[in-house]
Amino acid sequence: MSGKVLRVLYIASEAGPFVKIGGLGDVAGTLPPMLSRLQPADTGGWKIDIRLVIPYHPAIAQKFDFGKPILTLNLHRKSGDLAMDVYQTDVDGMPVYFIDGDLITRAENIYNFQPELDMPKFAAFSFAALELAKQLDFQPHILNANDWHTALAVYALKKKRRWDPFFRGTRSVFTVHNLPYMGSECKPILQDYGCFVWPHLQLPKWGRSFAMPLGLLSADHINAVSPTYAQEIQTPAFGCSLEHFLARRSNRISGIINGLDYQDWNPAIDPQLSQNFDVDHLGQRAANKLALQAEFGLAQDANVPLIILISRMDHQKGMDIAFSALRLAVDEPWQAVILGTGAEVIEEQARQLEADFPERVKAAIRFDGKLARRMYAAGDVILLPSHYEPCGLTQLIGMRYGCIPIAHAVGGFADTIQDDRDPADWTGFLFRENTPDMLAEMLHVAFSIYTQQPETWQAIQRNGMRQDWSWKRSALKYLQLYLDVGKAGVP
Repeated sequence: MSGKVLRVLYIASEAGPFVKIGGLGDVAGTLPPMLSRLQPADTGGWKIDIRLVIPYHPAIAQKFDFGKPILTLNLHRKSGDLAMDVYQTDVDGMPVYFIDGDLITRAENIYNFQPELDMPKFAAFSFAALELAKQLDFQPHILNANDWHTALAVYALKKKRRWDPFFRGTRSVFTVHNLPYMGSECKPILQDYGCFVWPHLQLPKWGRSFAMPLGLLSADHINAVSPTYAQEIQTPAFGCSLEHFLARRSNRISGIINGLDYQDWNPAIDPQLSQNFDVDHLGQRAANKLALQAEFGLAQDANVPLIILISRMDHQKGMDIAFSALRLAVDEPWQAVILGTGAEVIEEQARQLEADFPERVKAAIRFDGKLARRMYAAGDVILLPSHYEPCGLTQLIGMRYGCIPIAHAVGGFADTIQDDRDPADWTGFLFRENTPDMLAEMLHVAFSIYTQQPETWQAIQRNGMRQDWSWKRSALKYLQLYLDVGKAGVP
């Protein structure tokens, strides 16, 4: 290995298993440990010394006891210094640090609907994460920050490099998981920390002191969570009024698909299933369909296509598109089980669909991870009509469990679902125009193959189950990105 060590400071607002609200928690909880476990034989001799840093949210403190703080940070502000305690544990030998302080402790929720309420908390965390690296004498080659919550660490790093030798060799990767979530105005907060905000003319006027745009402006490299999303954010349809700025930085934008934990999501050993199965014993899967039909009081019929929807119920996910498409496809034979919670109006649409078609639609308006696993193993197809989808894990889980995705061709769906050659080579179905009519038409195509070409249908299932979307695959791509971005600072 001859001393080839890459030091990475990875900061995020959440990370499993400590706290996980959305996809970011999956990524931050899985990618760093996977990077730390990579062997020199896989990395060209590199050893990755990666440290994960997240806020010590009250929700974490209620479940985990990390003993006494290992140190206390002192952040200088014009309005008064902040003392922030640091706790430590490890995940498979990888150090994990938790930053605490009044702004974090007093927060009732991990995220508020009004980002301006979260801005002081995440600003303090972002500045503290950089200070923690100095106190630990952990001089990172790469700072990998995630979404608007840690964008100010990227902005502060660029300024610190000018005068602080400790960070002179540190380069930044800013990972965009969901561009529309911009954070809020933060100029007064930055000034309080002595971090002057220039009138950055590259950005639109409204974004010159917003957290996410400042992170995008300051990053040495912008990484989206899929190659297609990396391209989409440079267009008016998905760029949230930053598309022209991002297009000018296109040579510093790339995308890496999120991975899936293949040990956790494994139908051969998943204890939640009525019947375990694998790609070589696909016939055993049918028992799960019959069990789910019985669980929800649906007619137990192995020949009727069973549709599943597992989603957060909000506009982005296009659940209204799915419900309308099912109404248009009412003359087709199908059953549907819906699982999710979110916006009241969309929850009510799900309940109304069940009320209108009680013999074929069942809606579980709740979060239920165990039920979701049973649904993946039972469903014939899973509907994914998101208006935009930076990456998505649902389609990866569906394919892993032999549940064929029917998805809008955006973001990570377009990158992970194959449907442009012979149907026997497909892994799912993509529709290009996100309307109820187009989804209903795609349902018709899928049902025709299901009923008339069962061997082709099983080939599509097997193709999906054999895909490699594991975290190791993604981690190796991140390593290469880090090495490319950090050339100036990596020995």
